[in-house]
Amino acid sequence: MATTDRRPTLTVREIRPHEAGTLARITLAAYEQLGFDLGTYRSSLADVAGRARAAAVLVAVSGRRLVGGVTYVGDRANPYAEFEDDDAAGIRMLAVDPGATRAGVGAALVQACLARAEAAGCRRVVLHTTVEMAAARRLYVRLGFQRTPDRDWRPQPHVALLGYERVLGPGASRRTVVR
Repeated sequence: MATTDRRPTLTVREIRPHEAGTLARITLAAYEQLGFDLGTYRSSLADVAGRARAAAVLVAVSGRRLVGGVTYVGDRANPYAEFEDDDAAGIRMLAVDPGATRAGVGAALVQACLARAEAAGCRRVVLHTTVEMAAARRLYVRLGFQRTPDRDWRPQPHVALLGYERVLGPGASRRTVVR
């Protein structure tokens, strides 16, 4: 007897204006679970509408339910860029609804960003994460990102960001990032 998968289809697309409040709640809930003081970053995480005016905010939708989002930063001139590379794109503020973890939401959002970057001719995608974001770090490594300590920085004295990047293009998974 065959079984059917009854999980709703997961779709990744650009955010719609009326969804900004929902994604803000999801993002804050996801980051608050990390257990450290978000400080002034809390207002940046909550300002989904502002991010969507400056960058591409992508959402994951399962059935009709918004279950996650990410900010795709297309180039270094973007106000959300945390990189100086002319040939790079960036990923910021990845968040998955705490009730939808381990369902492929984060991977789908990251893969959508990688596809956008590759389509735009970028040679690499960069991002930052924290020690507290263990699941995110495992995801990034599984998707071919490599740790790049020269990208580490501290936006606040109590927050250490760890740099990662993924080289794009043919044979990229076999390349070693040398900086």
